[in-house]
Amino acid sequence: MRKFKKAFGRLPDPRADNARHDLLEVLVVALAAMLCGAESCADMADFGQSKEGLLRLFLRLDHGIPSHDTFSRVFRLLEPRAFERAFRRFMAAFAKANGFKLTGVVAVDGKALRGAYKRGGKATPLHLVNVFAVDARMALAQQKASGRNETAGALEVLELLSLEGCIVTADALHCTRAFAAAVRKRGGDYVLAIKANRGRLFTAVTQQFARSGKRSTAEQIEPSTHDRREARRATVMRNTRLADLYGFPGAVAVGRVTSRKRLRGQRADAPFVRYYVLSKYMSPKRLLHVTRSHWGIENQLHWVLDVHFAEDANRSRCDHAPENLATMRRLALNILRTHPDRASLRRKIKRAGWDNAFLMAALSHMR
Repeated sequence: MRKFKKAFGRLPDPRADNARHDLLEVLVVALAAMLCGAESCADMADFGQSKEGLLRLFLRLDHGIPSHDTFSRVFRLLEPRAFERAFRRFMAAFAKANGFKLTGVVAVDGKALRGAYKRGGKATPLHLVNVFAVDARMALAQQKASGRNETAGALEVLELLSLEGCIVTADALHCTRAFAAAVRKRGGDYVLAIKANRGRLFTAVTQQFARSGKRSTAEQIEPSTHDRREARRATVMRNTRLADLYGFPGAVAVGRVTSRKRLRGQRADAPFVRYYVLSKYMSPKRLLHVTRSHWGIENQLHWVLDVHFAEDANRSRCDHAPENLATMRRLALNILRTHPDRASLRRKIKRAGWDNAFLMAALSHMR
């Protein structure tokens, strides 16, 4: 708990000076509750009441367990940028202490909090931009996309990170000069998908593959799963002219990945072709791995948050509560996922709620 206290102890308390419950203790109880599957502030209060004896082993709780109103007030008033900075400080210290490398493929993608809308605004819920270290399987940062402008939110979150040794991946929405420049400025490289809406740049990339020229190629056939088999073929060509002709910072190569799927007993689908701009020349085999790894942010972060932490169903929507609770969910996910027990995440959550020893082990894992 020392690292947690060091990272979050400097967090400004937005409440009045006569607040009865210590801010750090409120956050610890909330985190412990989320490790056990709590989804709302009412769940956190119920958890605290049922586990008060256990919590008093390492918390003072001078004024007892906070009520659900107290949890709600704290998360509504906490300044989300300060809370996010504390989260990043903790995760950096946590990764260093446990030997997790936060380099390699780092995926950037947006996610809507479907339940975080006010009356009449169901079509425009809160939108976040997430950053995910694929190899470590850890959430690194998040940023609110003001006005649901995901491109602006992505640029803001990149400014918060050190990307030395990282290859940043993103979908075609982020294939912009500004995004590429931000990645390079923070010390990283990029592999960005590009589509036809990029006009002349996309035309230049596709025409290069249509012409003859030196290129490297690799093929990969995925093992058959769910009666489906996929064959993928990657081609990489050097191109340093994109940076000068189209002002695309750091571009040194272009890539193409052609995939073809076939269901058992059916004809193969038509080939699907994707194009990429690269700031670092890599082998086609490496390109296949990097582009495949990008989907880890969907499968290992967004899907898990919705299924195991009910993020899309959460109706917290007032003030800063949606952002702050989203940060807390990512913290709980990182801790559970890196716990050495080999059980599934679903089983870890249930066991934490049932087994006090396991919950204490998960909390002490933060040391």
